[in-house]
Amino acid sequence: MIYPNLRDNRADKRGRSVEELALSRHARFVDDLGQQVVDGLLPAGLVLKSEELERRFDCSRSVVREGLRVLETLGMVGSRRNVGVSIRPEPQWNVFDPRVIRWRLAGADRERQLRTLTELRSAVEPLAARLAATQVTPEDGRRLTGIAGELVAAGNAGDLDAFLQLDIEFHRLILRSSGNEMLAHLDSAVAEVLTGRTRLGLMPDRPHQEARHLHYVVADAIQRGQADAAEAAMQRIVSRIADELGRGAAGTAKAGSNPARDESA
Repeated sequence: MIYPNLRDNRADKRGRSVEELALSRHARFVDDLGQQVVDGLLPAGLVLKSEELERRFDCSRSVVREGLRVLETLGMVGSRRNVGVSIRPEPQWNVFDPRVIRWRLAGADRERQLRTLTELRSAVEPLAARLAATQVTPEDGRRLTGIAGELVAAGNAGDLDAFLQLDIEFHRLILRSSGNEMLAHLDSAVAEVLTGRTRLGLMPDRPHQEARHLHYVVADAIQRGQADAAEAAMQRIVSRIADELGRGAAGTAKAGSNPARDESA
């Protein structure tokens, strides 16, 4: 048994089983270690023993072992027998993985992560909208315009949680409707940055009216098969985001204020 103190109890006070507790501890270790690497608390080149990690994070050997396997697949750590666990430099990280994006958004380098992800979106999402307009199915086209309408309603109501979920679904559907599997696989990265902007308080109480309207323009153009219009409207969405990020960063540097956004994409 991994956790001896649970030997006589198959569930904790919250009703979680031994297996669920093990998964929870594993996930917490991965999150904690990943965040410390991103924040530079564990700098590149540092070598640690597994025993040190067990003590540092108050985890069992099995939790550390399994967690390190996850972080190794992300390119954040490497391990060598009789040497230890080494922290790898940022260029080796899988920066498209949603977990890495989430940790970077939660760290001190948040602005750079938002900027680079927005630059990526500026390059790929207008193209995805153009491609979707040429081959979206009637069912997905109707669903897209329906989501756009729900987005407007959620934005009008100031319901940011509902707006976020609809926004993620909207952009995910466009990427997948592009017919390009490479673009489709960026949906998790886009979802993570949308989530991060909301969870980190970088969204206003009510998304900007023009931004909401542009989502409907994109959806309508895609459903009608108007590739040029779909691409142009999506470009306006991501360009607004880039402009706001630049102004927000400048405002933060000047006044030390929270760079809250006045729109969403």
